[in-house]
Amino acid sequence: MPLKRFVQAACAALAIAAVAPVSAQQVLKVGSTPTGIPFTFLDTKTNQIQGVMVDLITEIGKDAGFNVQIEPMPFSALIPSLTSSKIDIIAAAMFITAPRKEVIDFSDPIYTYGEGLIVPKADTKAYASQDDLKGEVVGAQIGTAFVDALKKSGLFSEVKAYDTIPDILRDVNTGRLKAGFADYPILAYNLKQGGFPEARLVTSYKPVTVGSVGIGVRKGEAELLGKINASLSKLKANGTVDKILDKWGLKD
Repeated sequence: MPLKRFVQAACAALAIAAVAPVSAQQVLKVGSTPTGIPFTFLDTKTNQIQGVMVDLITEIGKDAGFNVQIEPMPFSALIPSLTSSKIDIIAAAMFITAPRKEVIDFSDPIYTYGEGLIVPKADTKAYASQDDLKGEVVGAQIGTAFVDALKKSGLFSEVKAYDTIPDILRDVNTGRLKAGFADYPILAYNLKQGGFPEARLVTSYKPVTVGSVGIGVRKGEAELLGKINASLSKLKANGTVDKILDKWGLKD
């Protein structure tokens, strides 16, 4: 090819490349709660949602080839937001349960625990089971596996449903609530921060509802779920998951 024609062709190719759109990495909206520390919570210094599940889905996205946009919302709004396509993924302290699996799909399990029991500090009884609180008014977070299990037990005179775990802690701390049930790691982390000095975590209590946290996706998103599980498996094997759990005080 003559030099002149070669230069013209090269310039034309560069011009086309200059105007051609650059394909951006896919951005997926991730629903997380602002009150589930250390799994997810609002960092008031940065005004960003932080925590175990945010770190984890961010690392999964890096490995799987997508960016994440964290969308804060109440726990009870997570599944409706996912099924209505307002978000693409749930990354929060959400148990993998049979009823939820009928509505959405979950990743492989990430972390396993049960409910914790909190009572006013002045109450020094060594509660071992829910039977020890028979006939009392207790509280749990709306939308969680715990509130449904407590109601179905038929043990309590009332099971109050709270919007957030800090709301439960606040009522127990002030003595307005006899006892509260919620995610053990979240209760333990909150109490360690010293914001609820008149509440105590009952160490003698044995949990009834034990489950594993997973990442949620819409039904029919097999490709996305496959990518998440593949990356999750890799991150478990290379120690990244353990490092994240350790960072937030959840590694044994």
